[in-house]
Amino acid sequence: MSRRTGRSRHTVRIAAALVATTVLTTGLTSGVAVAGTEHASGHAQSRPDSKTSGTVLRVKVASTALSGNLEGDDPERDVSIYLPPGYDKNRSTRYPVLYMLHGFTQTDLSYFAEDAGTNVPATADRTLATKTSKPMIIVTPNAMTVHGGSNYSSGATTGDWETFISDELVSYIDSHYRTIRDSDSRGIAGHSMGGYGALRIGMKHPDVFSSLYVLSSCCIDANSNIPDTAEEIEAMQDYTAHPENYPDGPPSSIRTAVAAAAAWAPNPTKPPLYFDSPFVDGQLDPEVYGRMTANRPLAMVDQYIGSLRTQNIAFDVGNADVNIARNLTRLDATLTAYDVEHRFEVYEGNHGNRIPERFETKVLPYFSEVLERR
Repeated sequence: MSRRTGRSRHTVRIAAALVATTVLTTGLTSGVAVAGTEHASGHAQSRPDSKTSGTVLRVKVASTALSGNLEGDDPERDVSIYLPPGYDKNRSTRYPVLYMLHGFTQTDLSYFAEDAGTNVPATADRTLATKTSKPMIIVTPNAMTVHGGSNYSSGATTGDWETFISDELVSYIDSHYRTIRDSDSRGIAGHSMGGYGALRIGMKHPDVFSSLYVLSSCCIDANSNIPDTAEEIEAMQDYTAHPENYPDGPPSSIRTAVAAAAAWAPNPTKPPLYFDSPFVDGQLDPEVYGRMTANRPLAMVDQYIGSLRTQNIAFDVGNADVNIARNLTRLDATLTAYDVEHRFEVYEGNHGNRIPERFETKVLPYFSEVLERR
């Protein structure tokens, strides 16, 4: 159902007992398969060992937008794709597409490998069998970078991930598979860093994505992923001053902060990291902090109210995910103040323990409802 047909906004906060859900897996492996199968106008690599009822592919998509990124990440990205059962037989049928973005330190295989917690092929198969979802193509690009994740943003250091997702990847999928090539039939979702990417890219590109589902998005407010203890500040300063002393990368306590600075405070004159630290001499640098803050959804959302009013919007978070729940509640309040229709739910859970269940019982049914079919 298109957003343009109208839908009530509702905010839900649930304190019900945690419901246990069994998440099945398919026989997928994490390696790139060697067998080739033709789909639509292009060629892709399939996985002959897959036990899914649909078809699982892993392809490489070359990106101009990511070329020349200062981190040195490969601009040719792996992309995992789920084609629903019957795709090869029903040659006249075109399908809606869901772009599902993964989280920090993950890859596309975090949703498509045999041991994936949120197993996209197995879950899609199961919901189709129970008729709780409808057939759609599901696409997950690999957004792993040298610092653990791109934040799906745009800059010289990480590359222009926003253009890669919203333009190049969509164009590739539309030209190689039988998609419905219209924003009303295209949705974007993600968890954590992927939730941030879905919200950022979705609200900035309503001409590409009509529908958004954001799960436990990181990076919502100004202080997200900014070191806030003396130890973290010292670690950030030492790492940015002497990265050669850290052959295994930054300490885990500041890894998200480093990725955030690389995404939102790029600096081509500062090799080898090519970004500015938000701290100088133990003090917060207001100029760098301001550049990073400008990329936070709570700072951006006022600029995109017109776009958001045309879109289907849903987001949720576990009540034990305290900081993110607080930030998403603020986003809910902002959208409510602007009278932007949306769905928001706080459920019993933490940052990740119920994501497989939410993908099955909320995300896939949601996009089955809102994405248009022809």
